[in-house]
Amino acid sequence: MDALLFLLFAAIAVGCAINLVLQTHPISSALSLVGVMGSLAVLYLLLGGEFIAAVQLIVYAGAIMVLFIFVIMLLNAGAEKKPTRNILRAAVALPLLFTLLAIGAFLVASQTPSTDVVKFGTFIVGGREIGSALFTTYLLPFEATSILILIAILGAIVLARKEI
Repeated sequence: MDALLFLLFAAIAVGCAINLVLQTHPISSALSLVGVMGSLAVLYLLLGGEFIAAVQLIVYAGAIMVLFIFVIMLLNAGAEKKPTRNILRAAVALPLLFTLLAIGAFLVASQTPSTDVVKFGTFIVGGREIGSALFTTYLLPFEATSILILIAILGAIVLARKEI
């Protein structure tokens, strides 16, 4: 059952990613990116990463995408003009793409460790240790980073605001 759900949501993520690239209107592209982020969150859940799935939904599919939509609406971006198609470019690009994907798949398969922990030098760290360190030892830098991001958003709003 897990493999079937994994394949289903992986196909949804790939389909939304392809739609993201092919769309000419920025709002449609941003909504396709929300679909990718949501299906990635489900994939993280299937792999046992509940915390990262929640962060994926809350931070990326929620906050960052709302910011993207806000900037797109603020800039009043219209639909992109389609460039002319070149058959020779596609004939050269497709074999190169498949070669790149094959090399990437080989490298990932040969370098993937068999354990579910992350190894940093001599330290072996799991998800529980990362979460514990984030909300105890590194709480102040985590909160300072969120305040800096908030200040950057407010600065972007002030710079983009039109004078009345």
